Parts: sequence; structure tokens; C-alpha cells
Amino acid sequence: MATWIENWNPEDNTFWREKGERVAWRTLWVTTAALTLSFATWFMMSAIVTKLPGIGFTFTTDQLFWLAAMPGLAGGTLRIVHTFLIPLYGTRHTVTFSTLIKLIPVIGIGLAVMDPTTPFWVFMVLALTAGFGGGDFSSYMPSTNLFFPRRLKGTALGIQAGIGNFGVSLAQFMTPLMLGVAMVGAPQVFNKVDPISKAVLGTSEIHLQSAAFWYVPLILIVAVACWYYLRSVPLKASFREQLDIFKLKHTWYCTIIYFMTFGTFAGLSATFPMMMKTLYGGFPGAPDPLTYAFYGPLIGSASRVLFGFVADRTGGAILTTITGIGLIAGSLLLVLLGLVAPTSMEQFPLFVAVMFGMFFFAGIGNAATFRQFPIVFQHNPRQAAGVIGWTAAVAAYGPFIFSMVIGAVVGATTNANAFFWGLLVFLLAATWVNWNFYNKKGCACPC
Repeated sequence: MATWIENWNPEDNTFWREKGERVAWRTLWVTTAALTLSFATWFMMSAIVTKLPGIGFTFTTDQLFWLAAMPGLAGGTLRIVHTFLIPLYGTRHTVTFSTLIKLIPVIGIGLAVMDPTTPFWVFMVLALTAGFGGGDFSSYMPSTNLFFPRRLKGTALGIQAGIGNFGVSLAQFMTPLMLGVAMVGAPQVFNKVDPISKAVLGTSEIHLQSAAFWYVPLILIVAVACWYYLRSVPLKASFREQLDIFKLKHTWYCTIIYFMTFGTFAGLSATFPMMMKTLYGGFPGAPDPLTYAFYGPLIGSASRVLFGFVADRTGGAILTTITGIGLIAGSLLLVLLGLVAPTSMEQFPLFVAVMFGMFFFAGIGNAATFRQFPIVFQHNPRQAAGVIGWTAAVAAYGPFIFSMVIGAVVGATTNANAFFWGLLVFLLAATWVNWNFYNKKGCACPC
């Protein structure tokens, strides 16, 4: 079957009813399955690193934060590349190839954790390849934007991004479950260590490699489905032609706003397990971070799906403003109540609750912005697709920035107060940008 669709006009009601609707929704569900795997493989290292010291790896806390950060660095950089791929290669080729290439990190990390003598630099390279999953968003979402009419863009993009974001929870939820499943290779002896005395409290056998290898059959199945079911909208443009988005002021306003929403969501998703381990792991009765880690991204993903429908009815800008207010309140609570500079485990439940609230509001904003941006650039669908890809690329640096800065701050001060004060300043500025240009009465571009 031909890769390129000859004619595509979803705004034509007759075309949409007779042909477009069926093709668009099929494309959405297939690419959403692929995107879910992308997010899962992108964040699998953030779950795996918490187990490495227990099976004999002697990496420092700073090195573990680096491993959690590298997928974010690679993902953000690759999103810049993905921003320009759909007009060059189309949906079918881009999504199929980017799905298959994720076999490199899942097989590589699975082999690496089986040998406790694997050097740190090898893990760093593999963590970078995990960023393959992070790059996909900036081609998948612009592709979906092209397939749907304006009235359904918020719903379609909210569904895809929201369900795709569930991949973060999937990685953090499945990691502890897969530890007991023998797939390939011998088990490792895991030592549970007392955080105070450093004495070994007990041992168990785990299969940490299974937390990576279980993705392999899923990747192969989804790649075949992508090649068989996907086609490409005939919207072609050269790389040079696509650079025109950087001359538009709204491209940069939208970039700031989306870093506030998705950058915060992805950054907190990547650092939540390590924050629990470093801030609360030294107290008696400290929990396993993976017991709670997956709930945060799960909440954020669910709110993104739900509020995609809401944004189509209320507009995106008002919801983005609400997101900013919610994130500002959460950051204030974390520092003013001492939740990121804890003195006992009694503060842990409130810390988790506030973090869950921040995930919830970030999810609302992620849904709202993908209703907002197509409206801002409604007169040029190709530019709208490019801006969606570009803003997602910059926001994908969230895991890297959050992991690096939080790791450095905690290493220097034993708490994360300074980071969240800095985040608060950025959130105030980004919320003002959204309100001033897109939300207030008489603004430049109400949406």
C-alpha cells in the first residue's frame, strides 16, 4: 500500500465523514500505542537506578542522578530532530523506525545490569540511548495534529499525549513487578541496607534485567502494526522552510509555557524516585521509592486525558493559567512546610500528597496547551505542527535540568529548598506570559 495519502482535508465535513475520520482515529490509536512505549523506555532508567546499589554497583548518589538525567538530555535533543521529520519522511516511516530503534537501549540496559563490573561510562551511553523514546513526541504529536479537524484537535492530542504519558507510570509500575520474573540470565542478589547503620538487613534474588527485556516483544509487535496500518499526510516542506517558526514571537511564548507544564511533569517524573530516596531514605522506616513513584505520572497522565476534552469546551489558556497557579502553590508548600528539607518521616505523607497535586496540575496544563497552540497558529497547519514539535523538544529537557539541579542542590545542602525557590520564580514568569498574551481580556491571541 502507498505510504502517502493523495488528498487530505479533515475540515471538509463530507471528506471527514466518508474517509478522514476512520483513517485519523486508526492513526491515533496506533501511534498512541507506540508513544506509550516511547515514554516507558524513556523513563525506565529512572526506576532501574534506585536498585543498582543493592545488587553490587558502587555508583555514588551524584552518579545515580546523572543516570536519571541522561535520557532527558538525549530526549530533548532528539525532539529537536523529530520536530522536522514528519514533513520530510511522513508518519509511517518516522514512527516505525523510531519504534524499532528503541531495541538498542532496552537490550543494552538489560545486558549491562547483569554484570556488576559494567563501568559507569557504559551506563551513561545506554542512558543516553534511552532518550530515543523521549524524542518521539515531537514527531508523533505534530502528525496527529495534521490528521484531525480543528474542533477535535484538543481531544485527539489530549488522548494521545495523556495515554502516552502513562508510559512513565508503566515503567515505574512494571519495574518492581518484573524483578521477580526470570526472562534471560541468572538472578542478582539484592541487599536491603539499613539507612542508619548501613548494616545488611536481608537479601533476596531479583532479575533486574527483566525490567528492560520485557519491552522487546512489545516493541516488535508495535513496529509491525505501525508499518502495516499507518499512512502519511501529504504535507511536505524542506528543513529550511520549516525554520520560519523561529521568527515568530508566539513560538517563544509557547515554548516558555510548555516548559512550565510538560517540563515540570517530566522533570518531577524523572526525579521523584531519587528525591524520595535521598531526602527521606535516611530515616528509619523509609519506604521503597518505587512503591509511590508511579502514582505521580499516573495522576498527571490521567488529568491530561480528562482535560483534553475540557479544553475543547473552555479553551486552553484559562486552564493553563490555573495550572500555573496550582504549580506555584505546590512549590510554596514544599519549601514553606519543610517537605523538601525533612526532619522526620512524619512529613513524608504530606510531601507525597503535594507532589501528587503538582502532577495533577501539570497534566491539566499539558492538555490545555495542545488545545492552545493549534489555535495560536491556526492559519498555518504546518507551522502549528512545527511549533508543537519544537516546544515539546525544549520541555523534554525537564528531566535533565531537574535531575542535575536537584542532585547538585541536595549534594551541597542536603535538601532541595533552593531548587524549588528557583522553580517558583520561573513558574510565576511563565504564568504571567500565558495570562498576558493568551488569557486576559483583550489579549493578543485569546485561545
